[in-house]
Amino acid sequence: MTTTTSFVLTSYNIHKGMSPMNRQVKLQGIAKALDIIGSDVLCLQEVQGRNLKRNMQYNEYPDQSQHEWFGEYLKLKNSYGKNSEYEHGHHGNAVLSRFPLDPKHNVNITVNKLEQRGVLHCEVQPAGWEKPVVILCAHLNLFERDRIKQYEAIAHYVRDEIDEEQPLILAGDFNDWKKMSCDKLAASLGMTEAFKHCHGKLSPTFPAKLPVLSLDRIYVRNLKVKGAWIHSGKPWSTLSDHLPISAELALL
Repeated sequence: MTTTTSFVLTSYNIHKGMSPMNRQVKLQGIAKALDIIGSDVLCLQEVQGRNLKRNMQYNEYPDQSQHEWFGEYLKLKNSYGKNSEYEHGHHGNAVLSRFPLDPKHNVNITVNKLEQRGVLHCEVQPAGWEKPVVILCAHLNLFERDRIKQYEAIAHYVRDEIDEEQPLILAGDFNDWKKMSCDKLAASLGMTEAFKHCHGKLSPTFPAKLPVLSLDRIYVRNLKVKGAWIHSGKPWSTLSDHLPISAELALL
């Protein structure tokens, strides 16, 4: 068996597979673009598990859940964590992986009724690695006062449930336009943000057409960051309201 020396993880808020203004279904375009970049692990946010209204409204909207649809299209194993449930459906986070995937837990970090949020905990096993890599795929609240509570909840979960020696990735849409999560969450857990490590600063990812806010993050622990980049320009600027971010990661 060939040992995996490094792998690429991509984090992407797919906006439920709809265009930035919710006028067009963009699932096919998103899937094609993700297939071209060929990442080994995907952390997706705003993944539609079910939406009866859009199933009826759009012929191109798949009947199956989006994490399963992407899994089949990209030939990746998949796991889904349902965060927000409503009369006609539900959505949440998903992890897709080229490596063996072990779903563990969906952590509820909801702090108010208006925003139901979660962190999906999975483990992936790159070939030849002694320990699996813990993947935490997160989507946090819009208001800083809520995010502070969520930073605490995530920190408690990591300290209680994750071995300090295990390779760990916390990636997702942090809605962190104030750029506080590096200090308030990552530093307390001994984690490194991939873009800060490589470029000395966070990079803007929202809105996709003309990004000005740095909302998306890839934090790591017990891993080496070999590179970090944003997927910008077309087709990405027309597919979702966020741009995807990627990092190449290796064992220390």
